[in-house]
Formats: sequence, C-alpha cells, structure tokens
Amino acid sequence: MLDRSEVRRLFRDYQESADGDRLHFRERLVEQYIGLVEFLARRFRNRGEPLEDLVQVGTIGLLKAIERFDLEREVEFSTYATPTIVGELKRHFRDKGWAVRVPRRLQELHLELTKVVGNLGQELGRSPTVAEIAKAAGTTEENVLEGLEIAQAYNFTSLDAPIDSDDSGSTTFADQLGSEDDQLINLEYRAALAPEMAKLPERERRILYLRFFSGMTQSEIADRLGISQMHVSRLLNRTLMRLREALEV
Repeated sequence: MLDRSEVRRLFRDYQESADGDRLHFRERLVEQYIGLVEFLARRFRNRGEPLEDLVQVGTIGLLKAIERFDLEREVEFSTYATPTIVGELKRHFRDKGWAVRVPRRLQELHLELTKVVGNLGQELGRSPTVAEIAKAAGTTEENVLEGLEIAQAYNFTSLDAPIDSDDSGSTTFADQLGSEDDQLINLEYRAALAPEMAKLPERERRILYLRFFSGMTQSEIADRLGISQMHVSRLLNRTLMRLREALEV
C-alpha cells in the first residue's frame, strides 16, 4: 500500500502523463483502492446480486472518481471516491435490479419511502401507518401505497421456491402454473356449431353425441337406438354434411 504522499505523486503522474502512460498509472490507482470498492460492494451483497458483479460496478465508480479527482482539493481520495462508488452501486440497483421495468418516478419514490419508513420505525418504535408515511414524505396516501406496492417488482422468486415453507417437498410456484388447454383451438368451432346443433332433430343430436363424445361405434349406436347400422351411417353422414355446409356459409 502506498502512503499519502506516494498516492498524490501517482495521481499527479496520471494527470500529467501522455495517453499511453495514463493507463499504467490508472491501473496502479485501481490496485491501490480496489479494497475500498470491495468493502463498499459488500454492503449491497444481500440484494440478490453476486459480489463479483457488484465489485465490477463499484470499479466503474472508482474509475470515474479517479478521472474527476482534483489534487488541489485538500481531501483524501478515499473520502472523495466513496460517494461516487456508492452512487454507482445504487444506480445499478435502481436501473437494473427490477424484475419488471418500473418507471423512474416510481423507482425514486420507492427508494424515498424506504428511507422514510425506516426513520419513522425508529422514531415510533413500531411500523408506521400509511397516513404517517404520507405526512412525513410530503405526498398523498395513494402515492405511498403505489410506491410500496412496486417493491414486489424488485425481487426475483424462483418458480421452484416453496410457497408455504422452506421444505423442498412442499408445493412450489411452478406447481400452480396452468397449462395450455388443448381444446382451446376448438372453442370457436363449438361456438359456431352450437346454433346449428340446436336445429337438429333429437335423434341426430343423440347419434352425434354417442359417436363423437361417448366414442361408440356405429354398430353400438345402432344397437342402442334399435335401428340398422346402415341407417346410422346414412343419418350420420347427412348430419355431418348439413353442419359442414352451415359452417361454410
């Protein structure tokens, strides 16, 4: 680790050097302060992002701070860089940490309300009401409810996560998902056929039901109705032709 005078010398070399040498000095500065980035990134590690990804985001903030740092200001670089690194991490979660894209206005409202709720909880010693939150935030109760509700869009939940407990054998979200109805494609045809079916004589309707819904053969239908199989065949063909013509019209 470099001491303060060595760091200032390194910054001066970085700022005064040509483009080819600047990269070398910048890499040395990053090595000097990468520990600060890792320390700040750990503060955000319980938000569902890998620590390695957070360090990369924080490093972007570090590079911005290196580029903007003014040696003439009597301030330690670590003090100057910390808000920039933290800001980059917060911006990452604000812009990319939402499971569903939420308008920026609502994202900022959610972050503001989170702070207000935390402060009120400490002051009151209990969870604040919606009215209390609205008064402290200087907004309406409707906005408070909207801002708190979008928190559900922030977290991802695995479809394999158990609903009622942490027991891996319990019901999961995936178990509750519906499946595509194979008969849905026939809905339009059934709706169009319904009026025509109502016009058929009772015997023809019964033959259709026994053949296509009960799965009976023509011989079985003939035995059920007490007529010949040939008669069942003629009635079935005539009825299907009538329905087919009605659909074409």
